[in-house]
Amino acid sequence: MAAIPLPALHASHAGTWLREANGLTRGCSKGEAINAAADTPVLMLNAPLVAARLGYPDLSGLDLLELFAFIHPAKFCVPTPKGLAHALDLPEPKGDDGVPELLQEAAGKLLGLCETDDWAERDGAWSVLQSMAKLRWPWAGVLAPHVQRPHQAEKWVFAKLPEWEETPERPQPAQVTLAPEAVETQLETLTGTGAERREGQRAYAKDAGSIFAPRSVGRDQQTLPHVLLAQAGTGIGKTLGYLAPASLWASLSQGTVWVSTYTKNLQRQLRGESRRAWPSRRSDGSPPVVVRKGRENYLCLLNLEDALQGGFAGRPAILAQLVARWAAFSADGDMIGGDLPGWLGTLFRKRGIAALTDQRGECIYAGCPHYRKCFIERSARASAQADLVIANHALVMINAARGRHQGQAPTRIVFDEGHHVFDAADSTFAAALTGQEAIELRRWIIGPEKTNRGRRRGLAARLADVASYDDAGCEAVEAAVEAAAKLPADGWIARLAENMPLGPLETLLGHVRATTYARDESGGQEAGYGIETEVAALPGALIEAAQEAQSALAAIRKPLIALGSRLEAVLEDAPDWLDGQGRARIEGARHSLTWRIDLIAAWESMLARLGGPADADFVDWFAVDRNDSREFDIGIHRHWLDPMKPFAKVVLEPAHGVMLTSATLTDRGEQGEDWEGAIAASGAPHIDLAPKTSSAHSPFDYAGRAEVLIVTDIKRGDLAGLAGAYARLIEAAGGGVLGLFTAIKRLRAVYGRIADRLARAGLPLYAQHVDPIDTGTLTDIFRDDRTASLLGTDALRDGVDVPGESLRCVVMEAVPWPRPTILHRSRRASGGGGRYDDRIIRARLAQAFGRLIRSRDDAGHFVVLSAAFPSRLLSAFPEGTPVLRLTLEEALKRVAAGPPGGDKGTAHPALTPEESPSE
Repeated sequence: MAAIPLPALHASHAGTWLREANGLTRGCSKGEAINAAADTPVLMLNAPLVAARLGYPDLSGLDLLELFAFIHPAKFCVPTPKGLAHALDLPEPKGDDGVPELLQEAAGKLLGLCETDDWAERDGAWSVLQSMAKLRWPWAGVLAPHVQRPHQAEKWVFAKLPEWEETPERPQPAQVTLAPEAVETQLETLTGTGAERREGQRAYAKDAGSIFAPRSVGRDQQTLPHVLLAQAGTGIGKTLGYLAPASLWASLSQGTVWVSTYTKNLQRQLRGESRRAWPSRRSDGSPPVVVRKGRENYLCLLNLEDALQGGFAGRPAILAQLVARWAAFSADGDMIGGDLPGWLGTLFRKRGIAALTDQRGECIYAGCPHYRKCFIERSARASAQADLVIANHALVMINAARGRHQGQAPTRIVFDEGHHVFDAADSTFAAALTGQEAIELRRWIIGPEKTNRGRRRGLAARLADVASYDDAGCEAVEAAVEAAAKLPADGWIARLAENMPLGPLETLLGHVRATTYARDESGGQEAGYGIETEVAALPGALIEAAQEAQSALAAIRKPLIALGSRLEAVLEDAPDWLDGQGRARIEGARHSLTWRIDLIAAWESMLARLGGPADADFVDWFAVDRNDSREFDIGIHRHWLDPMKPFAKVVLEPAHGVMLTSATLTDRGEQGEDWEGAIAASGAPHIDLAPKTSSAHSPFDYAGRAEVLIVTDIKRGDLAGLAGAYARLIEAAGGGVLGLFTAIKRLRAVYGRIADRLARAGLPLYAQHVDPIDTGTLTDIFRDDRTASLLGTDALRDGVDVPGESLRCVVMEAVPWPRPTILHRSRRASGGGGRYDDRIIRARLAQAFGRLIRSRDDAGHFVVLSAAFPSRLLSAFPEGTPVLRLTLEEALKRVAAGPPGGDKGTAHPALTPEESPSE
């Protein structure tokens, strides 16, 4: 089909271009573009991004990404003109002025596909289009002539989804021992014939095989797991290194191996690598490899049904229809990092995607009409029969802590990205009594406030049939609902600001707020940041309020315990009407009750200690969370001083074999690898276990293919100088720069100063916390365009895998010092003071440097814009890597000359002062 005769609009930092329906493309002002979009629907790509470029948030039109999501659900395309052209097999536009014509051609091609027999995703399209026409979706009228009405009525999405089937529990694995020679043979099979023989990978694989040995019994009848700490430098091939023994053991023992990651990127990589060892399906149709995530990642079919039947209105209702299209074609219903395009949610209002998942643990399990088709339940049951489960650190720890396993608990676990296990444990085993957490508990027990839309139901509604059958259970529900009325309710923050709290919990939070403001010495109060203060020398009024709040929480916990006992009694002496589905629903309710009971007990424990002696195992503090001076939460926080202590008891001790692996497992101090620190950070000493250690060094030529440039003439606090340095470095490199910041405020300031300048030079710039695009998609855009650069914070320091020419230079705006929080101060005091800080900084530097060299052919520069870079931190970089302290001008010359090594990329001539636009 020919290009569609509709006007098209494109806006970038370099300018704005408008193409008439049957005319030529011309440059125009932002005002003209806004007026044109208001007069008639115009074609555009990523409307929120175009709106941000034009400075007009209410901009609307015909977004090609929405059309693509309708016609190709469960298919991804990079949301840029280049990415759209590649996805549709169209020529790339040669410049910004060619983009409007591409949009017309892309729209024509997509609409033309609807009229052919090649449209693989035709099923259900006509029905969804009728619903979207009623919602006044801009594309509905354009699409209608091209989508033919089917001869037979189309099934609703919920009728098309297959049901999962119950399977018998998998037998416990056989006890087998892996011979090193067998592991080597399996590794050769996975790497393939003709693959490079890497001795480091072979040694690593054999070491990994040790965690699959049968658990041994000591002299005192004590049994401990096999624990391995394996450091593997980038390029060793650690994924196949541990998948070789894992796949061999799973085959011989018929057991399940869990591999846990910290980033979604590694989960995707693992899923791809696992295909070397396992087929996509067994002969019986079951998957041998399953990806598991937390419930909040998956589409909740009950939430979707509610959204489709009026729970959503306006633009969110259109999103729900597009998600319904996707659900019919999705492989696993994973909305966060799965086959739902990451950019889809950003085209609509915030929380649209989140509202379609189970964010609050409100699942009613077998009470749900879609229970037998639930994506979450399907994944859980598939994992119980799988040979390999790919999960994340948080899920593994939460399931272990709550005993919430489908089938047998994991006994062989590989923690990849093992340097993040401490952070994941810190989050998992922490407790926080905050207003937001308390109001969530209230809604879970009582139900939503009358003004709230949606399907949320309270405890009484979820257990209505059981309560009507069991008098004691009914009384327990009523008592819990009555007691929960004393928890914070909507509007609680405003009431605290006016010193008009309602109930004992709000009264306590009011005292916490006042104390935190009174004692804050951080300077964050004036800057609009969140503030905190330690729990010490508390006023008597606050302690009295804590006692009242503790009593109020106990009044909620006791009936919940009684209700749990009644539910257990109902299962033991089941009534005639209680079928298998009802039994499963009660089991689910019992797990949810246990979770809330444990949560309330943790809160009560926190309050009981207020005013008493400090517990050496914990760090407690008060906090007022703020964003741009606006308060959004207030509460009391408790973290383990060493979260690996509960990790060791909950995860390590019950396991048979555990491996922690990473490229940065040990601190590279001035004395070499610090295995003593790595062992202490693994949690193993807490169960009196001495883990095995192994180290495989990277085969990459860092000395010949990388340089660390420490720029000495950018003054700290000089924002104009910092922005100018970033712009000139990106220009010198010709793009391909990953810029890492320690503060979002500075990131935004630098981006605002340089984005237009770089765009005029043909160097697109993207940024976290600025562009209305999710982080994963920003990375995809960056990877797809060698002239693009990307600015970001911590998530990009650890989660970016961009081999090749798209990433040629990493620039850090400062030494990544730890934030001086109360929790950090306590851990620093117990961890060696300045040495503790140095370990953290070196780990961050090593991770950031690791973004630069991802393959043997990679090369580039690592630039730190900090004159005060301590020499003791230089050991963070691989041994032999050249480190130069030099001025910005000297650094620009080296970057402009091209990456070290001489055989990768093309040198990009630095702009002369006459050519470079003024700051």
